[in-house]
Amino acid sequence: MDLIKTLGLFVITALAEIIGCYLPYLWLKQDRSVWLLIPAAISLAAFVWLLTLHPQAAGRVYAAYGGVYVSVALLWLWAVDSIRPTVTDWVGVGVVLIGLVIIMFGHRHA
Repeated sequence: MDLIKTLGLFVITALAEIIGCYLPYLWLKQDRSVWLLIPAAISLAAFVWLLTLHPQAAGRVYAAYGGVYVSVALLWLWAVDSIRPTVTDWVGVGVVLIGLVIIMFGHRHA
């Protein structure tokens, strides 16, 4: 169950980071309202706070989180930007998820 909770937390963290970066993008590149910066800042603050909820060493958490982030970003590309990922996109996600598994399960306390 800890694994499911950890992965769920990573997914929520990734969404907070992506939203926090996507909203300023909308303001800067698509001429949307400057008011989008307020929820963007809140989302990025939530992202930082969510990363602190993991009991493992920060560097290991950030490294493993990277694999989930890449996966969620690719799904965001598909769902929000309406761009279907390519085969090489999916292969890349597979590679980073293998890295995540190595990081998460390779470390054992002595």
